[in-house]
Amino acid sequence: MSLATFWFILIAILWTGYFVLEGFDFGVGILLPFLGRDNTDRRMMINSIGPVWDGNEVWLLTAGGATFAAFPLWYASLFSGFYLALLLILVALIVRGVCFEFRGKVDSPRWRAGWDRAIFAGSALPALLWGVAFANIVRGVPLNAAHVYTGNLLTLLNWYGLLGGLTTLSLFALHGAIFLSLKTEGDLRRRARAAALRVAAVAVPLAAAFLIASQAGHGKVATDITAGLAAVALLGAVAAIYRGREGLAFAGNAVTLALAVATLFGDLYPHVLPSSTVAAGSLTIANASSSHYTLMVMTWVALIFTPVVLLYQGWTYWVFRKRLSPADLSGDHAAT
Repeated sequence: MSLATFWFILIAILWTGYFVLEGFDFGVGILLPFLGRDNTDRRMMINSIGPVWDGNEVWLLTAGGATFAAFPLWYASLFSGFYLALLLILVALIVRGVCFEFRGKVDSPRWRAGWDRAIFAGSALPALLWGVAFANIVRGVPLNAAHVYTGNLLTLLNWYGLLGGLTTLSLFALHGAIFLSLKTEGDLRRRARAAALRVAAVAVPLAAAFLIASQAGHGKVATDITAGLAAVALLGAVAAIYRGREGLAFAGNAVTLALAVATLFGDLYPHVLPSSTVAAGSLTIANASSSHYTLMVMTWVALIFTPVVLLYQGWTYWVFRKRLSPADLSGDHAAT
């Protein structure tokens, strides 16, 4: 295996970690106005992700940094062509982070309601746009022979891109509902389980349609297998939440997201950004990667520090593994 291929796989793993971990963060934010009947419910929902949401976003930073260092041409064409969409995602993520910090600063229902609406928007918009972006990366975008993007934002809003966006939006909402049923107690837990089943009624057909469209247009034998396993895992997650097996359901939905990312990156390989206009404009692992020396240095750094980061994040989840109940909340209006 070449180092360029190794880093393509590693970047796919980083995006998998981001979608699996940040996915339930987004899901909780999306469900906030629907499951949070009062401030106690909403505080429990926010507190369920309070200790981990910012750590989960490190996967995005690492994936972006790894892309910039390992495949600079991919990074340049991607971030220039998708500039407006990525700017909207970054603004939404910034707003969401500010909301978590400022929501509890003033003891006012109107103040908290405004921040809650911003949390919903800051969670739903990235959940939608990440799916749009990845669907277009697999489908291909208009790049000229100099690898310069020649489309606009509306170019990305094609039927396949929008189907990908609705799929990630619904899967993240499902992931968040299952997480809340796993992380909370009492009436909120029961309502989260019921919400998971309702969301699944939308997420399952959307995911099936997106995977079928992806494999019909870009599939390979290996990714046909991963797509089929993703479908099985999703159905297993729904069956598990129906039976009240929250832990098994969460694991099943996490496997679904991981296999979906593996399917998309497998369909993409050996390209990193295909051109839909001229073949010479397509970026591949070979023509978009950094030098062998750069990739070698990056590999040693990754081998040394990645286990440390994983151990620290795993320890964080272990420390905050306990279910939340209204009795765990302290103060009158603290957000975390």
